[in-house]
Amino acid sequence: MNEYSDVLQLKKNEDRRLRAGHLWVYSNEVDTKVTPLVDLAPGSLVTLLAHNGKPLGTAYVNPHSLICARLISNQIGQLLDRDYFVQRLQRALRLRERFYPKPYYRLVFAEADGLPGLVIDRYAGVCVVQVTTAGMEQVREVLLEALLEVVRPTAVLWRNDSSARQQEGLETYVEPALGEVPKYVEVEEGGLRFRVSLLEGQKTGWFYDQRDNRLRLREYVRGANVLDVFAYLGGWGIGAAAAGADAVTCIDASAPACAGIRANAELNGLSDKVTVLQGDAFEVMKSLRGQHFEVINVDPPAFIKRRKDVKAGQQAYRRINEQAMQLLGDDGILVTSSCSHHLHEDAYLRLLAQAASNTGHQYQILEQRYQGPDHPVHPAIAETRYLKTFILRVFRP
Repeated sequence: MNEYSDVLQLKKNEDRRLRAGHLWVYSNEVDTKVTPLVDLAPGSLVTLLAHNGKPLGTAYVNPHSLICARLISNQIGQLLDRDYFVQRLQRALRLRERFYPKPYYRLVFAEADGLPGLVIDRYAGVCVVQVTTAGMEQVREVLLEALLEVVRPTAVLWRNDSSARQQEGLETYVEPALGEVPKYVEVEEGGLRFRVSLLEGQKTGWFYDQRDNRLRLREYVRGANVLDVFAYLGGWGIGAAAAGADAVTCIDASAPACAGIRANAELNGLSDKVTVLQGDAFEVMKSLRGQHFEVINVDPPAFIKRRKDVKAGQQAYRRINEQAMQLLGDDGILVTSSCSHHLHEDAYLRLLAQAASNTGHQYQILEQRYQGPDHPVHPAIAETRYLKTFILRVFRP
């Protein structure tokens, strides 16, 4: 076959994962002798071919990235045009509207919603859009037109400061795309209101993926002294206070986050129950030795962001859970989470077993939970099943 700039051919047997439904092509899977990657412009569309020349679909490419192509359709000649985005956005919206009566959710979860490289969070009339690939960056104005047609937001924010953009050779920026983005928005969750900064908050502002798990925690906290570690804006802790906890202590290293917890506690009339401690979680928990809590929630950021971080990250997960167990009273409840997709469930359970053994505890698994349905799992892409939350009963033998 001659070299065509609109065709990308795979090596022999490298189409198996794609035929099973995966959307990614790695650079070492491409037959570069037939279709050199260097001839392709970042973001351009190609027809993806198996080794035998049979078409697999349409993909956009980036020759400078390890994931050098992402399938957008199994149809040949598909364009990233307005109709494409409208159809996908409408499908995503139908799912969210089944579960959430109010417009507070993740509207688009990238590959899991058939829109690789795109995340959209919805805060009533305001949408936060995060584009992480060159293919999506090139068509962001078309995407915006489709979003306006489907959702009709009053304001849209480009929150394109993710580290994933650097791997794609893209600049980072945070800027309004439409209308006036307010300094703060309010999220409604479980009958409570939370003030969130979309411009300066973490990630895209609010962690919708833990919503159902935060609501589930409320069943365990009545009359309890609760510790919320890596509290961010107080979603877990303030929810516990509202559900009947006697007292809640929130820990976060960020001064703006701690100010946000206090503001959200006041917003919901719960300031008298909520104490905020600013500092490194490991150090603050160490300083609390001697105190005991009936319920502890540990929801850290991803300790394992890359494969090379696995060993250090596993140690961090084990240590933070050891510290939590040491602060639990006998027969306490530990809610512990990991959002690192590189840490598989069985490995996380081994770390929890080590933490219990090292601290002289035993535990029972009461519940095993995942992200909510606005973060659907793509059955062929393990990375989309990233959040693991365990609710444990911890006791001394």
